[in-house]
Amino acid sequence: MIPSRYGASSTLSSIRRRKQRSSKQSTFYRPARWLLYLCLILGSAVTLLPFVWMLLASLKSASEILRIPPTLWPENPTLASYRTIFSDSGLGLWRFYFNSIFVAGCSTILVLFSSSLGGYLFAKHHFPGKDLLYGTFLISIMLPFQIIMIPRYLLLVNFQLVDSLWGLILPAAVSAVGIVLMRQYVDVIPNEILDAARIDGATEWTIYWRIVLPQLRSELATIGILFFMLGWNNYLWPLIVITTPERRTLPVLFTWYSNGHSNRLDLTMAVGVLVIIPMLLVYMVGQRWIIRGIAWTGSR
Repeated sequence: MIPSRYGASSTLSSIRRRKQRSSKQSTFYRPARWLLYLCLILGSAVTLLPFVWMLLASLKSASEILRIPPTLWPENPTLASYRTIFSDSGLGLWRFYFNSIFVAGCSTILVLFSSSLGGYLFAKHHFPGKDLLYGTFLISIMLPFQIIMIPRYLLLVNFQLVDSLWGLILPAAVSAVGIVLMRQYVDVIPNEILDAARIDGATEWTIYWRIVLPQLRSELATIGILFFMLGWNNYLWPLIVITTPERRTLPVLFTWYSNGHSNRLDLTMAVGVLVIIPMLLVYMVGQRWIIRGIAWTGSR
């Protein structure tokens, strides 16, 4: 009994020391945690302040926006700028919405297909020149867009895709970033599952479509949302390719409309709000998929 009593007392003392150590550590890390929260709050405020100011400025009159000293909250909130934009028959705002949705949606679908298929090939198959081709994709990620902009435009000229929405969609159908990311996601799928499907007589297309893709739902949703946002916010390439006003996208419309109404900052702010609202909705709907994809990838 004596050894057991001594053993129990030593165990209790070790538990007490562990509790004291954990309490000291929690006390030590508490200021650091509050400092981290403070940095996050300040970073969020700096990020959100321009959007809040744009939203509030769209509810002001043009003269109130230019008032010195400036004010954040509108004295007499009004929706006159939005009514002016929607009542402008020559603007055709819904047409620009359709162009942006069509371009961003089609390019996202194509890039998800090409990225998932390319990631599956690079992760689970061996073919001549695989490492060289994958290295080429990695190098292309490091190249700025300005280097490949002119060769890509010349290709569109040869295929007669200039001033066409497909000239915006097809160049974005394949992404080196998407292929590299999907390769990392597919690489963690056990090879035993794929080998068992091959033994059962499944073709490579069946394995890709019925085994690989269902396991990548969260990752596909995450990459799809990010690429949709990139396609929606793309400005330089549509500005170069599209020359017909009716085929412009919303970011180009924002610049074009702002230059035409430089003395009406309320209209400029209202158009900016209308451009970013769809992206906010997409992110609010898809944020759980983004978080789930990141958490699932980290737990694999």
